[in-house]
Amino acid sequence: MRLPEAAVLVLLVLAVAGCSRLDFVKPSGKSNLRTEQRTYETRGNAEFRRGEEARSQLGLASREFEAGNFDAAASAARGALKGEGTAADAHTLLAVIEDRRGRSVQAGAHYKAAAERAPNQGAYLNNYGTWLCRNGRASDALAYFDAAVRDPAYGDPSGALANAGACAITTGDTARVERYLRAALELDPENIVALDTMSRHLAGEHRYFDARAFSQRRLAAAPATAAALQLAVRIETALGDTGAADRYQRRLRAEFPSASNLQPRETSSP
Repeated sequence: MRLPEAAVLVLLVLAVAGCSRLDFVKPSGKSNLRTEQRTYETRGNAEFRRGEEARSQLGLASREFEAGNFDAAASAARGALKGEGTAADAHTLLAVIEDRRGRSVQAGAHYKAAAERAPNQGAYLNNYGTWLCRNGRASDALAYFDAAVRDPAYGDPSGALANAGACAITTGDTARVERYLRAALELDPENIVALDTMSRHLAGEHRYFDARAFSQRRLAAAPATAAALQLAVRIETALGDTGAADRYQRRLRAEFPSASNLQPRETSSP
């Protein structure tokens, strides 16, 4: 079951080439079961009490996580694993905690467990696909992104498609990269991951005129990053437009002075 009153999208920028969006289903401690329709007698049974305790633990875990108390959050999240309706969210929270601690292998195990507990829900599938892509398993990741998009109730199919396009670059399948990214942009024309990845992909293919269009859209859609401006300099230089290249270079010096002397290839993607 979904948590419509509790689900939010958190963008976690990952310091890797490729996937950069995770869905984190943030629990509020509210029940995601139709408990209001249950009878008083049902409320007294052990199964219901276990479920209520698991939901309470999940809400506590979320609050402790937001406060930066990772040990307490992890302890409460482990208590929430006992609930049928809370296990996927609890695994997701544990995964994020392990990621924050720099324990990628343990995080991956929790992302995988969440996807297994909710095999038809796009958010959990996208998360595990993102982890797989970060860890050099692009082919496996694409299957999870595809499955995420197939969930009709998933709230961010554009995000999964953008992740898939970014991840597919490592497979060398150019047609697949562009198919994913264009599909993402059809759903969300200002998807930053898709715009950035498309501009970099096209520049890498020496298709600089097309790359310019996506670079301009990327810079118009959200605040610039040093890497995005450096790419714009590179594209305009390749096209022979020294005036435009100089304008982007001046922006780079003004907005990111510590990065202005680096070449585009030396900075990571935003």
